[in-house]
Amino acid sequence: MKILCIGDSLTRGVTFVKGRLRITKKNYPYYLQDFLQDSDAAVINKGVFNDHSGSLMKRLQKDALEEQPDYAIIEIGGNDCGFSWKEVVENPEGKHEAIVPIDRCLENVESMISALKEGGIVPIVMTLPPLDPVRYYQFLLNQFGSSISHLICSKGGADYWHGMYNRSLAGLAHEMKTDVIDVRAAFLQEENYSKFISDDGIHLTSDGYRIMGRTAANYFKNQDL
Repeated sequence: MKILCIGDSLTRGVTFVKGRLRITKKNYPYYLQDFLQDSDAAVINKGVFNDHSGSLMKRLQKDALEEQPDYAIIEIGGNDCGFSWKEVVENPEGKHEAIVPIDRCLENVESMISALKEGGIVPIVMTLPPLDPVRYYQFLLNQFGSSISHLICSKGGADYWHGMYNRSLAGLAHEMKTDVIDVRAAFLQEENYSKFISDDGIHLTSDGYRIMGRTAANYFKNQDL
């Protein structure tokens, strides 16, 4: 059984430690493989830093369809819902769109799901882990200054905006009768889940990636594969 993990830095395995982004080998695909070690599963990590649904679409043929896995776990959306913060700083009161607006993001993911199914691959949508909104907001303020606050407030706050993308992607998966691995729910069930989130408020610690890997493994174990 070949399981392909495609997505952004949360698939690649990025943490934020002592003010720097770092790549950890103990990412969620690593833990997924570890939790499925008693099976014939082979897990492949095709996560790319800063990826969004548009850029993932462009590499889907090479990184997913040509790999011909049995399953492809799609983890995307966290960068889609971000903004070009430098442009926001230059014009704080202006109108700014997300890097990938929600309608286009959903269109991209819908196309990916359809392409994978047509290629004989079972697509699975992974929900987004929650933010630590306080630390994430502080991280952005430290990087770009307080002039970005107006835009964040106009979107209902970073946590709400991020959650809206998550809910929309999960809803799309259900509409397309595509399975969902709900890592967000797994984090929210943890006491003080923020301890599994890195200092930037959005990337995870190694223990956080372990939760993602364990949740994904439970999905496959429940399928009795």
